[in-house]
Amino acid sequence: MSEKWKELKILLIMLGVFAAAYFLPFTSARFLNGLHEAFFMLQEYAQLHVLLCLIPALFIAGAVSVFISSDSVMRFLGAKAPKWLAYSVASVSGAILAVCSCTILPLFSGIYKRGAGLGPAIAFLYSGPAINVLAIVMTARILGLQMGIARTVGAVVFSVVIGYIMHLLFRKEEQVRQDNLMNFGSDEKGRPLWQTIVHFGLMILILIVLNWAKPNSQTASLFMNWMYYNKWLVTGLIALLFGVSLTVFYGFKLWKVIVTAAIVWLIGFLYSSQPLIPFVMGVFLFSVWLLLEKGELRTWLDSTWDFAKLIIPLLFIGVMIAGSLLGHPGQEAWVPSRWIEMAVGGNSLLANFFASISGAFMYFATLTEVPILQGLLGSGMGKGPALALLLAGPALSLPSMLVINTVLGLKKTAAFVTLVVIFSTVTGYFFGVFFV
Repeated sequence: MSEKWKELKILLIMLGVFAAAYFLPFTSARFLNGLHEAFFMLQEYAQLHVLLCLIPALFIAGAVSVFISSDSVMRFLGAKAPKWLAYSVASVSGAILAVCSCTILPLFSGIYKRGAGLGPAIAFLYSGPAINVLAIVMTARILGLQMGIARTVGAVVFSVVIGYIMHLLFRKEEQVRQDNLMNFGSDEKGRPLWQTIVHFGLMILILIVLNWAKPNSQTASLFMNWMYYNKWLVTGLIALLFGVSLTVFYGFKLWKVIVTAAIVWLIGFLYSSQPLIPFVMGVFLFSVWLLLEKGELRTWLDSTWDFAKLIIPLLFIGVMIAGSLLGHPGQEAWVPSRWIEMAVGGNSLLANFFASISGAFMYFATLTEVPILQGLLGSGMGKGPALALLLAGPALSLPSMLVINTVLGLKKTAAFVTLVVIFSTVTGYFFGVFFV
C-alpha cells in the first residue's frame, strides 16, 4: 500500500505541475502582480523581521527547551497550576514581548513542549501580538479612544477566555499529555531561579530593544526617543552583560565573550551606518562558539536549529501566499481590494465575520495594522468590522496557522482559529451597534 501511495503522490505532483503550466494566466497583469506581491512581502518580512525578531526569538525558544525544566514550566503554566496564576503569567509574559504573530511562534512552541498547559499556552500565543502596548496607544490616537479601549479590553479578555475554552475542549487529551510529562520526569539540575530570570531577562531585553519602534515625535518622551536613536548601543551593552551571565552561570569561556565583543565593536565602528552587519557577525560568532561547546550549551544551539527548521520554511511559504492573495496597501494582488472594502462596509454580522476571517489570514507586521485600518475606514469600512479585524488580525496569520498546526495538530489549530474569528465577529458587531 505504501509503495502504491508513493507512486500515486508522484503522479499527482506531475499532474499538478502540468495543470499549473497549462492553465496559469502568466500574461495576466493581475496574476503577475500577485506573484510580485508574494516576493515583495517575503522580502519585506526578511528585511524587517527575520534578523531582529525571528532569530532572537528562536534562540530564546531553544533556551526555554534546554535551561527551563518541565517542572518549572508546569509549576506556573501547567494544567495543575492555579488558573489565576497560569493565565496571568501567560498573558503578561506575552504582552511584555510585543511581537508579531510569527515571532511569538518559537516561544509558544518552546513553553508548550516543556509542559505548559494548552490553555495558558494559547493565552500566551494570543496575547503576544494582540496586547501590544504601543499598538494600542497608536490605535487610540489614530483610530479614536473608543477603538483603543475596545481593543485593549477585547485582547485581554480574549487571551484568557479563548485559552480557557481550549483547555475545556481538549482537557482529556491534555490530561494524557500532562501525565506523560510528569512520568518522564525533569532534568532540572538545581540552578537557582534568579539565575534563570537574569538569563532570560537579558535575552528578552535584547529582543525588545532591537525592535524598538520609532516613536511619535510629537508625543514621545525623551527616554523613548533616546532609546530609539541609541538602540544599537544599548543592545550591545545588554549583549555584553548576557555574555558575562553565560560565563558565570553556564561555564561559557570569558575569552570568547571578549573576542566576540571586540570583533563586533570593531565592525560596528567600521560600518557605523549599517548596524545589521556587526549584529549578524555577533550572531554568527555566538553560533560558532555554541557549535564547539559540549553539554547544554551545544544542546541549546541544536534546539534552536530544530525550531528554525520547523518554523522558518512554513513562515516563508505562508508570507508568500498571503502576499499573492492580498498584497499590501495600495497594490492589487489576486484578491481585489475593492472586494474587501465592499464586504466590510456597514455593521452586519456578515461584514464583521468577513473582516475577522480576512484579518485572520492576512499577515500584519507589528504596528502596520493601524495605518491599514485607517485607510480602510476612509474607504467606508464600518467601526465594528474594523475592531473585528484588529482583534483577529495581529494575533493570527496564514503563516502562523501553518506553524501552529505542526505544534498542536489540525484539530486544535482549527478550534483556536475558529474561536478567534467567532469572538472577533461578535465583539465587532456589538461594538458597531453601540458605537456607531
